[in-house]
Parts: sequence; structure tokens; C-alpha cells
Amino acid sequence: MTFTAAAFYRFHPLPRFRELQAPLLAALKELGARGSVLLAEEGVNGTIAATDDAIEAAVDTIRRITGIQALEAKFSPAAEMPFKRMKVRLKKEIVTIGNVPANPNELVGEYVTPQEWNALISDPDVIVLDTRNDYEYRVGTFRKAIDPQIAVFSQFPAWVESHLHNMKGKKIATFCTGGIRCEKATSFMRHAGFEKVYHLKGGILKYLEEVPAEESLWTGACYVFDERVAVGHGLQQADFTTCHGCLMPVSPEERSSPKYEEGVCCPACADTLTEVQKASNRERQRQFELARQRGTRHLGPMEA
Repeated sequence: MTFTAAAFYRFHPLPRFRELQAPLLAALKELGARGSVLLAEEGVNGTIAATDDAIEAAVDTIRRITGIQALEAKFSPAAEMPFKRMKVRLKKEIVTIGNVPANPNELVGEYVTPQEWNALISDPDVIVLDTRNDYEYRVGTFRKAIDPQIAVFSQFPAWVESHLHNMKGKKIATFCTGGIRCEKATSFMRHAGFEKVYHLKGGILKYLEEVPAEESLWTGACYVFDERVAVGHGLQQADFTTCHGCLMPVSPEERSSPKYEEGVCCPACADTLTEVQKASNRERQRQFELARQRGTRHLGPMEA
């Protein structure tokens, strides 16, 4: 059995979003879908997975219950179910940028299709800005992209105000995983006085799906928030794992480091974890291995 993951979002007024949580969760569970859906007054955001023959019905269910018929999804293959359960959560924002003016339903930057993106970011006068978190940037990014070195998206406005305050007349091309953070980012930047702000429509995932590898300006892989960890061109799963010591993505090169120990630590956290923490991680890894040998799955503290 194979699965398909669907990443989606839509900024669309949902004044009665709280009433949608229970029926949406029940309907998606009925279809065997797993993943996470966020509902807020400003719209919907999420990634779910289901069997290949059920994923379209799951996305249609979200459209029907939310009333957002224009909801678009980006589909990618998954050899195994990449989520453990189905969650529908209520949030203040579907992507958190904080207490700044940023409403894509009112003001937003200019969309650029994947087919137009290369020409835009190849212009030497264009500032290319990665709006994702620092650990995502390390997995892969576009050539010449700036890394704001933020740990969470809510730090983005402060970084812009500190580093780009003299560049409001410049063309700025922004990108993120699926497009949602860029909509918030460009809305904030437009409100802040930046006039020539662009964002990659459909995000990196759409670019990797539609632009052939031989024409691509992308390097590395794209971090995704599920058990696949990262995907590459054609949205095929890339060779990354997750460190159970710090939950950061780990590349093949990092796994060859003497500081890497499967299930325990990686080069990013090996020097910061205490011996007590490492011992606890080793015991958890031992339980994982025993469960694997039995053909079952051990649920650690983070999974229970």
C-alpha cells in the first residue's frame, strides 16, 4: 500500500471556524487520513496523507466543510504513512507572524509562477529572501538566497526591520515551503512600505514538482514537516533523517560524523546534551530496535 501527502492552505475568512473542528476531524478520520489541519478566522492550513485512492476525497472533504472551494493542494508520494494520527486544531493564525499588520486577504505581494521564478531571481538587482527557519535553510535553498537565521517565523518582522529598512525600493523575491509564510511575509512587507515584493506561487514544493532538475536553481532538499523529513526534485523523498536528540534534520554527511549516534545525538546537539540525556535516548533507541525486531512500533514519549 502506498500513500499520497497533500499540503494545502488558503487565506479565506472563516468567522465560524470553531464550529468546523469536530465535523472535519470526524470526516477525515472516516477516510483514514492522518496529519494536521489548522483552522483560524483567517483561513486553513495543513498537510495530510491518505491512501492513493482516498487523498482526493480527503481534500474535497476539507473544501466542502470549510466552504473554501478554491483550496489548492500540492500532492507528493509517500512510501509509508508519514503521520501518526489525525489532528484538527484551532489557532489564532494559520501561520504565526505575531502582532504586526499582515493580512493576505487585504494586501499581499505579487505572485510569481515556478516557470517565471528563475528569471526573477537571476536578476542581479533582485534580493532573494528565504523566509523559512534556519534549520530548513540548511537542508536546501535557492542559489544566492539570504538566510535571515530565524528560529521561528514570528522573528521575521524584526529581522526585516533591522536588515532591510534601507531597501524598500529594491525588488525582493521571497519563498517558503508551500507559499503560506510568503503570503504573510509579503503582506507584512507591503504594509511596512516595501513596494516591489514578490513570492513564489505554490512555494518550493510546486517549484520542485514542475521545474526539471536540469533547469533548477535549487540546491539540496526541501524540509517537510512529516516523517519523510525532506523531498527533492519531483517531490521524491530525500536522504535525510531526524535526530531524536534535538529533532533537527540530519544529512548523510552528518550521519557519517563521529558525533552522530542513531537515535541519540547528531553534530548539532552532541556537545550540548548531558550524559543523562544521552543515556535516556540510548534506552529509547534500544526499545525502538526491540520493537522493530518484533515487527511492532514502539511509541516513545514524543509519540504516545
